[in-house]
Amino acid sequence: MGTVVVGYVNKPEGRAALARGIEEAKLRSLRLVVVSSHRGGQEYDSEAASRTQTELDEVRAELEGAGVDFELRQLVRGFEPSEDLIGLASDNDAELLVIGLRRRSPVGKLILGSNAQRILLDASCPVLAVKA
Repeated sequence: MGTVVVGYVNKPEGRAALARGIEEAKLRSLRLVVVSSHRGGQEYDSEAASRTQTELDEVRAELEGAGVDFELRQLVRGFEPSEDLIGLASDNDAELLVIGLRRRSPVGKLILGSNAQRILLDASCPVLAVKA
């Protein structure tokens, strides 16, 4: 069975990606893999890990009520989120990878964002980028 992979962050763009990923999984009758990826390091301390777990518990409850087959993964492996998402999309034979994009200033539009740009350029499957 194919999958839809969603990159999730607890921000408006991440919630938009999750909502669209659920829609796409239902439309295509596919399994949904939701990924929360963190590099780790000093800024990812026990408080941040606890906060992330609480956020993911809320996501799990939403997914359980959505009526889709899903897997929820939290990755803290020292990789960039783009590396984790591209790898998981490939490993799961994803038919679609969904990411959220945030608004950028005119100068910021010159550089899309390193993770989003890498995903759009390097993913082996179609990528759907949604705005909040």
